[in-house]
Amino acid sequence: MRIVLIGAPGSGKGTQAKKLVARYGVPQISTGDLLRAAVAAETPLGLQAKAAMDSGQLVSDQIVLDMIEERMAEPDTEKGFILDGFPRNIPQAQALDAMLNKLGRPLEAAILIDVDFDLLIQRIAGRRTCSSCGQMYNIYSSPPKMDGLCDICGGRLHHRADDNEETITNRLRVYEAQTAPLINYYRAQGKQYTADGSGDIEEIFQRLCAIIDALPISTGARPGKKAAPSPGGAKETPETTEIKSDSHIPSTPVAKKETRTMTAKKKTTRKKATAKKPVAKKKAVKKAAAKKKAVVKKKAAAKKKVAVKKKAVAKKKAVKKAAAAKKKQVVKKKAAVKKKAAVKKKAAAKKKAVAKKKVVKKAAAKKKVVKKKAAAKKAVKKKAVAKKKVAAKKKVATKKKVATKKKAAAKKKVATKKKAAAKKKVATKKKVVKKPAAKKKTVKKKAAKKKAAARKKR
Repeated sequence: MRIVLIGAPGSGKGTQAKKLVARYGVPQISTGDLLRAAVAAETPLGLQAKAAMDSGQLVSDQIVLDMIEERMAEPDTEKGFILDGFPRNIPQAQALDAMLNKLGRPLEAAILIDVDFDLLIQRIAGRRTCSSCGQMYNIYSSPPKMDGLCDICGGRLHHRADDNEETITNRLRVYEAQTAPLINYYRAQGKQYTADGSGDIEEIFQRLCAIIDALPISTGARPGKKAAPSPGGAKETPETTEIKSDSHIPSTPVAKKETRTMTAKKKTTRKKATAKKPVAKKKAVKKAAAKKKAVVKKKAAAKKKVAVKKKAVAKKKAVKKAAAAKKKQVVKKKAAVKKKAAVKKKAAAKKKAVAKKKVVKKAAAKKKVVKKKAAAKKAVKKKAVAKKKVAAKKKVATKKKVATKKKAAAKKKVATKKKAAAKKKVATKKKVVKKPAAKKKTVKKKAAKKKAAARKKR
């Protein structure tokens, strides 16, 4: 079983792929899972993909194809595989076909899960995924038992940021422009099938299983199962086969009765041809007239029955159409209600976001004020420290000046004292010198007096 699942975002490809894996024992190959695993394991291809993503570019088709080819080399893909998420456009499909043909394992079927876009928006907006085990839920169609918690492992349910109405509509436009042309591509190869994607998950799964079980035996998809041979030994060409909830209704018996009337006509003409004896011509004519009347009556009765059956079929169709229209109206009403609820939730979320932003802004403003105050305090402290430093320097300078002045005054005092002492010494010396001179004078005077007195005595 080598198949690819095609469908718009939210059509349920991932959910159905997991159920098909459990049913048929073949692996699901999701390009998103391959990329994440390769990047986490830091393989050569993973490093190339990471470099492209880090630079803001898309991962090239060649890297994705190389990853798929590596995955095909693992033994669990021998019985087949289910491709999910790739290819998404015709160039990718052509490259995938070339790679699979090179490996001798071409695709057997491309199954489109067809879902109305209004239902898709509802599905994607309500989608929740378990962050632990990957189990998927929908808050509208298949909600968990406990809000926000997984029923299987108890993990928290994650709502993707891009699962909102704007991004969903953009993704659906991209799907219509790029992925939808794949349907014609695979139809031209005789490999395209369509399954109705509306209704319960189990109903959709049964439709997919019906398509897969009807694939030709040459695919080798299901060992031990044989495909029903086509009538007349002709090969079945798997054109687009829509398997919907009313696909099991048998064909109407109108065509069968028309064929019976045609065979009755042929029998009557043969009987006319076999009437050979001339003697029994009158009897044959009477019998033919009676048979004609019977045939006419039968035809009239058959026509009445056909008309009655046609009316009954038309009534059934009308009833089915009315039921389908009611279902569509109910679905549309539910979708409208859910849209309103989603809009309200978005508005509430926006209000919360705005309030949070305001709180964040206020907190930021407070932080700025606090920072300004802290900066002002720091500036004041710096100024005070600078002033203290200047004052200290001035004090030191004044102290130095005073000390120099004191030293100068002390030096002056010492100098003056020295000068005074020197002067005193000089004065004392002079006095000492003067005293002997005076003594000498007095002695001289006395001697002169003595001489004079002596003279007088003479």
